[in-house]
Amino acid sequence: MELDSPQPEQERPAERPPHRTGAFAAWATVLLGITALATFAYPMYVIRPFRAQGATELAVALAIKQAAIWVTVGCAIAELVCLVTLYRRPARRVARVVAIVFAAIAFGSIWLARFNVYEMMFHPMGAPAVESAAIAKVDPDDMVIAVKLNGSARAYPIREMGYHHIANDWVGGEPIVATY
Repeated sequence: MELDSPQPEQERPAERPPHRTGAFAAWATVLLGITALATFAYPMYVIRPFRAQGATELAVALAIKQAAIWVTVGCAIAELVCLVTLYRRPARRVARVVAIVFAAIAFGSIWLARFNVYEMMFHPMGAPAVESAAIAKVDPDDMVIAVKLNGSARAYPIREMGYHHIANDWVGGEPIVATY
């Protein structure tokens, strides 16, 4: 009878447990989705009209808005990597569903980052119609925004400006923007 000599076991490469990788990828998708959405939501919150704005918070909001397209695209690419990781390894169904939801948020944020809701809220009036004061149909009680520059004058009725909020015009040979 021959005794088997002990054979050395082959070294196996260290593997990460699949549930840890899946959990990390799922949490990463949540954080990336929130980050992508925040690049739209924070500037929208700070820059909104009829709200007091501090110089620092406005500067931060504008910087975020300027970088938003790159941040959202980067988050979306990282989301894809996380999704591939989740689908290549065993992961819980809930983790995959959460990852898909937050990946959709990240991809939607790419569009939101390029979208300017204030353009939809404020409708510039284009070239305002100009009439002399004698024939203008403005009631004596109507309030106006008056601009006098280089010997020329214009009056923009508040009832018109309340809808448009902005008028681009030329007064006295100078370009102006009247806002309300």
